Amino acid sequence: MNYNQNEKIAQITSETLIIGVDIAKFKHVARAQDFRGLEFGAPCHFENTKP
Repeated sequence: MNYNQNEKIAQITSETLIIGVDIAKFKHVARAQDFRGLEFGAPCHFENTKP
């Protein structure tokens, strides 16, 4: 998939759910938002359990 930035933005519709994940060393955070950037609920925090 070789899309430029404008093509990627054009794919987002009112039915799109955007999931963002921050991968950290000890504690990760995930959140969901709609196409307007409105967040659904609170961010989900989870630990890095891999040794």
